[in-house]
Amino acid sequence: MISILFVCHGNICRSTMAQSVMTNLVNRRGLTSRFYINSAATSREEIGNPPHHGTVDKLCREGIPVVPHRAVQMTREDYDRYDYLIGMDSANIRNMTRIAGGDPQRKIYKLGFFSGQQGDIADPWYTGNFEDTYRDVLAGCQGFLAYCEEHQGNGS
Repeated sequence: MISILFVCHGNICRSTMAQSVMTNLVNRRGLTSRFYINSAATSREEIGNPPHHGTVDKLCREGIPVVPHRAVQMTREDYDRYDYLIGMDSANIRNMTRIAGGDPQRKIYKLGFFSGQQGDIADPWYTGNFEDTYRDVLAGCQGFLAYCEEHQGNGS
């Protein structure tokens, strides 16, 4: 089983969007039993809060079920617990690496890496643009699934 932790600043916009998008892609491909998908924050600001209404609205318009979730903070133990820890922007990556105490096993990635986009996935909390964020998250998740199939033998 491949375990994935999507991470953003507050765990209510981008990481929960990625968690729901990736879960939907995996389910549609019949690979549900091969993946464990979760999300977390680098900060404590939104702990316990549900996904942002903009994320929920965008996912609903796209026909993607929103995974039930309450914001949690990433822990050092998560580094050992997950195969991939995937951040949304450069600040997330710095904070994830700090929380994990480094990245000796090279498990920490930026989501855009998997779609060939080296830039950050914009935070719609600040931009208000859930459309662009969704487009970038979807491309990253599709690229990550293809990466897993190539490197893990069809996700197994």
